[in-house]
Amino acid sequence: MTTTGSTTSDSDGGPAAPTGTSRPARRGPYAKSAERRVAIVEAAFEVFSSKGYVGGSLRDVAEVVGMSQTSLLHYFPSKSALLLAVLERRDAVSDRSAAPPDCGGLVETVLGQARHNESVPGLIALYAVLAGEAVTAGNPGSGYVRERFERLRVEYGDALRALEARGRLRPGVDPDRAASGLVALWDGIQVQWLLDPDRIDVVQQLQDYLELVIVPE
Repeated sequence: MTTTGSTTSDSDGGPAAPTGTSRPARRGPYAKSAERRVAIVEAAFEVFSSKGYVGGSLRDVAEVVGMSQTSLLHYFPSKSALLLAVLERRDAVSDRSAAPPDCGGLVETVLGQARHNESVPGLIALYAVLAGEAVTAGNPGSGYVRERFERLRVEYGDALRALEARGRLRPGVDPDRAASGLVALWDGIQVQWLLDPDRIDVVQQLQDYLELVIVPE
């Protein structure tokens, strides 16, 4: 039987700390590797936001991190793999998908998210650049952008149909077309805002559109 104060063999063959005592956890190679991956994704986020996926190179990313391109390839074997990691980071930071319209009302959800987006212009710029490049043949971000558009059209279409059932959709408004229009307006007006933030009010533009299709309570 092991008693308090005895020692056991540690995983590296050395004696462990006495039972009942604590010691600080050692930072192993896995922790350092994870930190390096995060740094690379952050650098790629910066590069792709400013230069786009096509214009930004792995060499550019490596220079931002302060490592060689060869070393970077140990963490991400291809540029497309790095792009997918950047897109995952975008989804982790953005809370648009975290609050479907039916959780708090379509108008409240859309306007709340638009206000949030104003606080993360770098995130919006990254998306705008990647969405524009997604139409090019063979672009690895095309599937991500296409699926995002589809998801938003479905979410907003369902929310508009729910409003229609409650008599709150204006006569003649088709929920699916209105949903597609909302997605198009939002993305387009955000690009204008990125270029001229002092003159473009994204929240007000979206509110104006929603008032055209939804009857106020």
